Formats: sequence, structure tokens, C-alpha cells
Amino acid sequence: MKGTVVLEGNDRDAGVVEEICAYLTEHPPRSFFLFAGAGSGKTRTLVEVLRRLTSVVPHESGGKLAHRLRLYGRSIRVVTYTKNAVAVISGRLGINDLVAVSTIHSFCWELIGGFNDDIRAALIAVKTAKLEDKRVEAAKKAKGISKTDLRNFAEIEAEIEALKAVPTFIYHPDKDTYGDGALEHGQVLDATAWMLLHRPTLRTILHDRHPIILIDESQDTMKSVLDALMKLAEPRGSGLTLGLLGDHRQRIYMDGHSDLPGLVPDGWAKPELKMNHRSQQRIVQLINSIWAAKLAGRTQPASGVEQHPRTEKTGGTVRLFIGRASLSTPEKRQKEAWVASQMQQAANSDAWATPGGFQSLALEHKLVAARGDFLNVYTAMTLIDPNAAAPSGRGENTGPSAARLVLHDLAQLAACVAADGSVNEFAATEVLRRAGCLEQLPADADQRIARTEEMHDAVVAFGVTCVKPDATVADVVAPIIKAQVFKVDARLLQQFADPTPPPAAPIPRKETETDDARRRRGWCALFKAPWTELERYRRYLAGQSELATHQVVKGSEFTHVMVVMDDDQSGGHQISYDKLFGATELGERDLDNIQAGKETTIDRSLRLLYVTCSRARESLALVLWAENPTEALRFARQESGWFAEGEVLEIP
Repeated sequence: MKGTVVLEGNDRDAGVVEEICAYLTEHPPRSFFLFAGAGSGKTRTLVEVLRRLTSVVPHESGGKLAHRLRLYGRSIRVVTYTKNAVAVISGRLGINDLVAVSTIHSFCWELIGGFNDDIRAALIAVKTAKLEDKRVEAAKKAKGISKTDLRNFAEIEAEIEALKAVPTFIYHPDKDTYGDGALEHGQVLDATAWMLLHRPTLRTILHDRHPIILIDESQDTMKSVLDALMKLAEPRGSGLTLGLLGDHRQRIYMDGHSDLPGLVPDGWAKPELKMNHRSQQRIVQLINSIWAAKLAGRTQPASGVEQHPRTEKTGGTVRLFIGRASLSTPEKRQKEAWVASQMQQAANSDAWATPGGFQSLALEHKLVAARGDFLNVYTAMTLIDPNAAAPSGRGENTGPSAARLVLHDLAQLAACVAADGSVNEFAATEVLRRAGCLEQLPADADQRIARTEEMHDAVVAFGVTCVKPDATVADVVAPIIKAQVFKVDARLLQQFADPTPPPAAPIPRKETETDDARRRRGWCALFKAPWTELERYRRYLAGQSELATHQVVKGSEFTHVMVVMDDDQSGGHQISYDKLFGATELGERDLDNIQAGKETTIDRSLRLLYVTCSRARESLALVLWAENPTEALRFARQESGWFAEGEVLEIP
């Protein structure tokens, strides 16, 4: 276009801030999708836009918008993914009464909290739709509706009936709530999406509070909420303007849209950030090549902007190491130490020889659990509550709420126990006081003494048991539950009191099981699990395990990164690096998904590889434990086009 200035070098994206400001100050304002790749300065861009729209930085049209917002008592809402991201944006923006920054969960609860009748109607409607889908799905099966299907229907019907009896719903966006009416994080998002579409009053409240909503990490925002907001923003001038910021190449959660750019309405603006300020040139070249790859089994489009490194970042070190998946875990750990020594030489950096000098990333939670020696507890927790068993990256997962006793209360009590099993009684009393355990002591002096002694004996027994190397979770919790020291979730109490053995696990891909049966298997597995695994599991939930997953480091960056890929220890069928690197063939389900144009194992694996590789600033080691190393080496060296000569090495 005549008069357009083409920017190059490090200033390539310099005009994007003004471009977005123009969209949001037009009459009527224009919704947009900002494509912002890894390390592109998305947060900086967002903050600079907000500073101009709220008159922190002098800006003619932004000043007028700020005046209108202040006149009507409105603000711009920024919705982001984690509490950490909220803190970063708020910190950079400073005190600003025209901008409200929050997580998606806080935003949704702020909208719907207190509307108990509407929340109930929403959750019942969502459950009813789920029930209908399951009935339709079951009816299509060649063998017809099975007994398991009928049990599943009955479970959902019972959940609907239970919802009808709840008078008040409770929720906290930053921690798990439990008890009658307690909502899970996903339920709040489901209810909000339904209410935005079916309750006009809520739409009016939203328009009046926040005429502009900017959603960060939009590729991972729950489909139903995003769909509802996008519908409310149409047509232009509806009273709500949306700005979506994200990168579909970095989607790591299944509840986000698989191809968000393809869903953006035609009338929306589509600005782009083309720079990668984070990584050295070689790493940027690699992630560009990975995303552009034409692979058998790939159905997702290779759409997206090719990134450019900063002009001064001309280096970078990349290596792929391939070894045999059949090695034992200790052998793999030993070989990964060898990989680090190779990287020390290749990158000419002693950080690779220093504890904590580089960040190890895994692509599957089960792999982290296997390597971190807490697989029994992790497996049990995934059966009890698959949505809360792993770190989410959102910052609020503390494990299944029903297991709070073992994950929170007893963890604090265990910190008062010495190596010989003796209990620091002063510290233990403080734990009990904070937990409210001492509030219900009897008023009668004799009864009070008796109850105190009962609790004391239980804590002493807990201390003696929890230091035994072979103690199970059941062994440790038994004296605490018997004496009713803590207020315990009814679900845990019910399962602990149930003497029946766990139901048999279903045959993968052939049988289904009810949610009740799955949870029962989980509880039985947890009670049998070694008590010592729980501390390692807690550290993992807190993001403190040696090996981190892509969810935990979402948005983070590290100078040196080692990515460990090991299908043999990861479990599940969602991703496969053997398939991605040609070490094994595509499965029947992959072929069916290709035929139907659905997301495949290759799509998911490629995307997660892109995410983890893009965390690195200076050097990157990829470690693939392959079922067929020979084929994987051939693919990497001859077919992929991802690696230069000498960058692919076989692990001896």
C-alpha cells in the first residue's frame, strides 16, 4: 500500500502497538487477534497498548477512550492464564484504575458469583447435554447400549439430582474448595459460558463493566468461554470488543481451540508480532523448521508467522541425542548426564556441568512421575481426579480436593516429625490450631482433657508410623482418621471405610468404566501407595521437581534446556515421539483421525516439541529414547530437514 513503511531488523514489530491502539479507539472499535509467537514480546506489547489507552503515556485517541471509561465507571479487562502472569502485567503496568487484570477463573467467578439459581440451571444444562451426547454415542455402537453405559447414565442423572438440592455454590479461584456446593475450576468456566449465552442480564453487566476485554494465551482458553465471548462481540459495535492474544502453535491444553486463527471472524483485524527476542538464531531456525514440517499424519495447518531472531543473536547450539528406549531408568539418567557433558563442550558453557545450570523438560506428566519416583501416588491421583492431579500452569492445582488431608494437612503435620519419629509438640499444636482442630474441644474440663489426650496419642502414632520406610498412606492416615483429628473430606472418609477390593481396570480401547469405578480404583491405589512418595508428589505439584513439564514452564524461558522424550515411560496415546521421528508407524486411530481431518498424535507431539524447544535462549539438547533408534536417526539426519550435519548424535 502506498505510503506504508516496511520495518526491518530489530524494529520489525515497532508499529504493532499503535496498530492495536487504532483498532480499539475506532468508532465502533474493532476486535482483533494478535498472533504472538514464542519470545515475541507479547506482554510488553500488551502493557504498552494499555498505557496508551489509559493516558499513562500521552496519546490523543487513547486519552479520549480513557475519559469515556472514567466517565461511565468502566474499565478494560485483561484476562490471562496464570497468577504469575497477572503479577507480571500488573507490575509492569503499575497502579491503573482503568485496567482490571485477572486469571480467567477470577474473571468468571467475579461475573457469576452469587447467582446461585442461574449457576444451578447452567450446570444442570451442561450435565444434561453431556448425558444426551453419551446416549447418542452409545446408541451408535454395534453391540448397542451396555451395562457400563447404563451405569454412566445413572451417574450423570444422580449428579443432576444432587445439583438440584444445592442452595448455595462456593468457589475460590486460587485454591480448591470442598464440601456442599463446592465448584471445581472447570465447572465455573462451564457455568459462565452457558450464562453468557442464556442470561441477558449477565451480558448487560459485562458490557457495563468491561466494554473491552483482552484475553492473553487465548489458544488455551476454554472453548466454551471463548466461543461465548466471541459471539457477544459480533457484530462489530455490539458493545463488547475482544482482543485475543496468542499462538496456536503453543497450545498445550485440549480444552483450547485447535485452530484458533481459522475461527477468527473475517471482519476482525489480525496484527502480527514477527520477532523472537528470546532465542539465538539457530534455535529460532529450528522451531521455524519444526512448525513448517510436512509430516505423514499431520492434519493441523502449518499456519503462523515465521519468526526472526534479533540481529545480534547470530549463534546458538542445538543437538539431538537418540538412544534405546529399552534401557532402565537409572541407565537413562546416567546417559542424560553424558548428554550434558557433550553439551558442555558443544555450547562451550560450564552451565551444563553445574547442578541447576540447565533446565530439564519432559513432555508427559507420567514420565516426570516415573523419573521422580512418585508414580504410584501420581497414578492414583489421576484416577481420583484427572483434572487436578498434575500441575496446570495456571498456578492453582494443589491436587484433588478430596485428598486434602494427605496433600495439605498431614504434610504440615509431617514437618513437625523428626527422623526418629518424635513429634515437636509445640509446632504440631500450632498446625492443629491453624487448621481449626482445637476449636471444637468440649467445654467440660474432664472431657476436654480426654479429647486432648486422644488427639495427642493419634499425632504420636502418626509420627512413629510416617518415618517407617515401608509405611503406606493407609498406615499413616489410620490413627488420624480414627481420632478425627482433622476435618476430613467425606469422600476420603467413605473410601477409607470401604473394605471392598478395587474393581478391575478396564481393557484399554475395548472397555469403558464408570467414573465411580475409576475413582474407587484410585482411592485403593492411593491407600496402598508408599507414604514417602507423597512428599515428592507435592514438590512436583508445586513445580519444584527436577524434571518439569511443558505445562509448568508455560511462558517461561531458560538459558540452557534439555528436552527428554520417552514414550516408554510417558504412558497414554495422546503423544508419541517415536511416531514423530519415524521410529514406529502410525496407529489405526491416527489413520482414522487423518481420514476425518481430526487432530492426530503427530499434531499433538509436534506442537509440544515446538513449545519446549522455544523455551531455550542459548543452547538446546533434545534427548529421544526411541523404540527403533536406527529409524529415528535416519529420519532426523536424512528426512526431517531440522538438523545440520553433526547435530544428530547416537547415545552409545
